[in-house]
Amino acid sequence: MIRFLFFLAAVLLCCLRANAHEVRPAYLQITETAEASFDVVWKQPILEGKRLKIQPVFPSSCNESAPRDMRMTGATVTESYVIRCPLTAGVITLQGLERTLTDAFVRIDYLSGAQKSGVIKPSAPRFDLGSDSTSPAIDYIKIGVDHILYGWDHLLFVIGLVMLVSRRQIIGVATAFTLAHSLTLALAAFGFLSLPTRPVEILIAMSIVLLAVEIIRKSQGGTSIATQRPYLISFVIGLIHGCGFASALSDIGLPKGTELLALLLFNLGVELGQVAIIALLLIGLWIATKIAAQSRKPIEFASAYLLGIVGMFWTVQRLSEYLIA
Repeated sequence: MIRFLFFLAAVLLCCLRANAHEVRPAYLQITETAEASFDVVWKQPILEGKRLKIQPVFPSSCNESAPRDMRMTGATVTESYVIRCPLTAGVITLQGLERTLTDAFVRIDYLSGAQKSGVIKPSAPRFDLGSDSTSPAIDYIKIGVDHILYGWDHLLFVIGLVMLVSRRQIIGVATAFTLAHSLTLALAAFGFLSLPTRPVEILIAMSIVLLAVEIIRKSQGGTSIATQRPYLISFVIGLIHGCGFASALSDIGLPKGTELLALLLFNLGVELGQVAIIALLLIGLWIATKIAAQSRKPIEFASAYLLGIVGMFWTVQRLSEYLIA
């Protein structure tokens, strides 16, 4: 059993290494400053010290008319330049986006007062300038769902919560986690919170280790504040996890005028993603109980150790990146 556990941990670590960090958005802001002249600001995240190879490609009628200014802020690289063309027809393509898990906010402000905005996804990295501007509500919800499904930190934490608390507490504990997560996101989106990314990511990894320890302690009959006050612990750790995405969001920003709507829809997506994961886990545990009731506790015990191994690996990995850099 121990050998199998370490083998499974090794396989899981190899699979999750590249996806251990937050799913971070990008932002393309285009502002018309004179007739057919636009200031372009392109912000994209830096992951593991590397800039993502994503580049906006404008219609062939567009020409750059000024040198590019590039700067780094936190875990974000920002490019600023000017293009000349009407930007009323054609397609803007984010070249390279299809090779990432990154979604990109797009906003275009015209001198006439007209606006176009939306979310470009890796599955369709194009923004049609000729189409009518529509509300990106569904896209914001999808970003929230992706935040859970592809943000392995949060996914593993939700899985750990299911293992730690009783079945009647699960939804309440998950909601407390989402509310805390929402609070730090809102503070970041409106400019009241800005935290360095790497220390936050270390704390997130450590919270997964702590959760694994609490699950093992509970399985051995022990008690702690995590088992006695699960809502409080979930809320506090939710604040930490929210800071992970918030630190990126504070650098990237959200399209002006849509911050509140985007956050509400994003958090709705997070909650929907959590509920879906929790439902699948409960179904899986129910099936395991029906098939072999005596194997449920060993499975949960082994899963807790696996959770702790992954969390400790991420802690050491992120701490080494912080110290070496």
